[in-house]
Amino acid sequence: MLKSKRIGALVAAFAASALVLSGCASSGGDGDEQQTGPAEEGAFPITIEHAYGETTLEQAPEGVIAWGWGSADAMLALDVVPAAMQQQAYGGNEEGVLPWAAEKISELGAETPTVLETTTGEVPIEQVAAVDADVFLAPYSGLTQDEYDQLTGMGLQVIAYQGEAWTTPWRDVIATVADVLGMSDAGDELLAGINEQIQAKAAEHPEFEGKTVIHALDSQGTLFASKEADARSEFTTGIGFELSPALDALDTDEATFYTTVSPENVDQLEADVIVLYADTQEAMDAFLESEQGKLLPQHETGGIAQIVGVESVASMSPPTALSLPWGLDAYVDALAAAL
Repeated sequence: MLKSKRIGALVAAFAASALVLSGCASSGGDGDEQQTGPAEEGAFPITIEHAYGETTLEQAPEGVIAWGWGSADAMLALDVVPAAMQQQAYGGNEEGVLPWAAEKISELGAETPTVLETTTGEVPIEQVAAVDADVFLAPYSGLTQDEYDQLTGMGLQVIAYQGEAWTTPWRDVIATVADVLGMSDAGDELLAGINEQIQAKAAEHPEFEGKTVIHALDSQGTLFASKEADARSEFTTGIGFELSPALDALDTDEATFYTTVSPENVDQLEADVIVLYADTQEAMDAFLESEQGKLLPQHETGGIAQIVGVESVASMSPPTALSLPWGLDAYVDALAAAL
């Protein structure tokens, strides 16, 4: 699983908040013909601060390139089709389009936008130059200063992430995208609807209240555990769970979102539920039957929630405006089955 910058960030933001991007360059349909939504009155001009300064949009963008994770989904959820978007090899179809995005594009009756591909996770500058767009939108990405400088030098207005790369909370991604499109009120409505779905699922499972949880991912024999800042931890605490205090004692302070758990400490991952992620059932079974996997305390209690399959893992790594509703039922069902 996980190649390029986004695995570094799916394994790096718990080892998991930035999935892989790979490929060459492809175009679906007619490419960069963006379908735009109506900007709200008084939405522009707007100034958006980010890691590389600030960008002022005087008017609604005519064409938006959605880069990184979640920005294309937020646009589509607002019924706006990007002029181009980054290929998502992890969980995506042959064109590099994630299932929930493909479903929404079809629902809108639109052609698949131009898909920008990269084997390294770096911005393919030449491909970008061929797209008819005026805004490059990357609020959850690994955009570098050099890439930012090249893109702005091409005349694009660029919105990067706030703070550190691959750290923008998923709700903030939606809000930023809505602001850029001049659709802040629509963005608020979208978020409110998603929050209602989450709370409705929580109400269906009062047994979650007060139960402890840990999220973990095995990557080639190294076990990563999600910390409080990780989106999956935030999601499960939002539906009643509490993050296990065992993580505090095991935290190596190596990263904001995750900590590496050494083999001799796996038996200290005490929690009512441990949520494990794997690309295939074969990989999940191999870990659970390994020397390290057998040390999990949840083997005795049955408190293991298995999230299996690249699409299912991607849908919560981190969640987006489209992926969260898409994967919500199955994810919550897995949590419930572990109790």
